[in-house]
Amino acid sequence: MSTTNTHHDAAALGTILSVWAHPDDETYLAGGLMAAARDLGQRVVCATASAGEHGTSDPLTWPPERLGEVRRWEAAAAMAVLGVDEHHVFGMPDGGLAGLARAGTAWVGRLLDRVAPDTILTFGPDGTTHHPDHLAVHRWVTEAWQQRGCRGRLLWAATTSEHLARFGDLFEEWGVYMTDARPAGVPADEVDVHLRLDGRLLDRKLTALRAMATQTGGLAAAVDPATYAELVADEQFVDARRADEPPGR
Repeated sequence: MSTTNTHHDAAALGTILSVWAHPDDETYLAGGLMAAARDLGQRVVCATASAGEHGTSDPLTWPPERLGEVRRWEAAAAMAVLGVDEHHVFGMPDGGLAGLARAGTAWVGRLLDRVAPDTILTFGPDGTTHHPDHLAVHRWVTEAWQQRGCRGRLLWAATTSEHLARFGDLFEEWGVYMTDARPAGVPADEVDVHLRLDGRLLDRKLTALRAMATQTGGLAAAVDPATYAELVADEQFVDARRADEPPGR
């Protein structure tokens, strides 16, 4: 396991392309890493497949056209906090990414060709929560990367088994999982990049998450601030080249 504990360690990742399904995925899973890289002057391009227009349990208050626009504004505010000034929302249909394999892979391929990243960040094979959109983006990114000869370092976001042991009951209570499947978690010693946030960097991530209030407000209010901070303080990734078996299986 390599541990990225300082801004300087992030320099080894070079130019970063960060690809996700909905606004807030990138901030929960890689906000600290992106901010650390930007502090060093590295290029970070963050791409989101959809605006997350169906991400609500109250569609009467938040019809898709309204929520999609608000989530774009929230994402812009979060990226400003993190220092990411290249952020693109592609506008694919929220909840419908699984049926867009060809278009999605082509979209990621164009990003790879244009950005030429040293490091690519995206979901692991479990999509973190088994959300079908997350799983689709994982497949698109992995396939587009493989089609280009595996250029650059592909890092899959991972949840450690230790993290699940500590917070798994809360995840069940909050209903974060999208199917009956559950991530098994990755042993901590099998993680390739681990960023432990504290101090100013953690405060930046928490501030960015607060900017996405339609998605994070209820969760942040459900626990005390210290627990919420601990929940989001670790960002872990597994190197796709090294993963003989998909993480968490």
